[in-house]
Amino acid sequence: MKRLLLLLLAGAGLWLAACSSLTSTAASTSLSDRLIAPGGVSTLLDMPRIAEAVDSVPNRHGRVTGRAGVPIFWRAFDPGQYGVRYEYLPQQHDNGEPLRTGMALDLPHPFRPQAPRGTVVLLHGWMMNGDAMLPWSLQLAQSGYRVVTIDLRNHGHSGAGPSGYGTFESDDVVDVIAALKARGEVVGPLYLFGVSYGAATALFTADKLGDQVAGVVAMESFANAGDAIRSMIPHLMSLQPTAWKAQAMAAYGRWRYGGQDINQVIVAASQRLDLDLDRVDVTRALADTRACVLLLHGQDDQHVQVSQGRRLAAASPRVHYIEMRGEDHITLPLRVDLLGGVVDDWLAQETRAGAHCAAPEIPEEADRMAMAQVAATPRG
Repeated sequence: MKRLLLLLLAGAGLWLAACSSLTSTAASTSLSDRLIAPGGVSTLLDMPRIAEAVDSVPNRHGRVTGRAGVPIFWRAFDPGQYGVRYEYLPQQHDNGEPLRTGMALDLPHPFRPQAPRGTVVLLHGWMMNGDAMLPWSLQLAQSGYRVVTIDLRNHGHSGAGPSGYGTFESDDVVDVIAALKARGEVVGPLYLFGVSYGAATALFTADKLGDQVAGVVAMESFANAGDAIRSMIPHLMSLQPTAWKAQAMAAYGRWRYGGQDINQVIVAASQRLDLDLDRVDVTRALADTRACVLLLHGQDDQHVQVSQGRRLAAASPRVHYIEMRGEDHITLPLRVDLLGGVVDDWLAQETRAGAHCAAPEIPEEADRMAMAQVAATPRG
């Protein structure tokens, strides 16, 4: 068996990655610059190792240039048995070091793709990319779905364009899906799966595509972009990492940005993006979405506070909301061990449910497993 130990984060940060962005060596001292576009790739990702892992499994990729003229990169994985086993590795995640995700692969040769039972489009978080979603990609592919990952604009292999906090990005996703449908890459029921920034994008996309989307899995989404920034930035500023390098970066970030008025920062970013961040309302998009929605949020999330998840959950009767105790903005998307079966069961039920939005079969079991893990993790 070939053992791969991937050092990656499964798209987990709306802006945890902004820790490195906040402390980047860019000449600008304006915090609004850090909100307009990603300042690079998150230090939580080990890109060479991720690329090696992606290259080790069969996939196809390409680019689609949509209405905005931004080339958007996509990658497709066929359904089949990849011999994947996943192990969650508890670890400290506030020191700016790459996170370790253990995934074992025993890929059969030759690999025999199966007929898809549907298509799942995966959308990553801020300063991440589609390849960082590999554990979820292969989990869903082994469950019988064709999986398409998309690098959002300003990320990965895609081109640059104004950041829209899910609004402009969802237009890109709509155009990519249309192009891939024409090529036969998107087949069967269509599902969207987004993490954090990608979750907001998924909900905007579902609203725009209407009946074309059978279901949405939205993990750690914000409800309103301006409100999320107001909670996220102070949290990042308050982090007290233990590693010396991360301590220096955090201190530098507080020195450079700590005195800036967050409301003025949001206004400045809004003007430069020609987009009022306080009016980027994911709740309204969710309320208008015709698809069923599985909404997941970590109860300990300090980046996008759990109150935002609860606001989203109250927006529509078509939402089934799972609030995971003992999980935060970073750990929740990594819990493929807990949530892989929950998502698989929910997608299968949605295929059968039609107009009725089904509830997952085993969220309580996953919650008990999460709490058992918390109890077993040493403190201090």
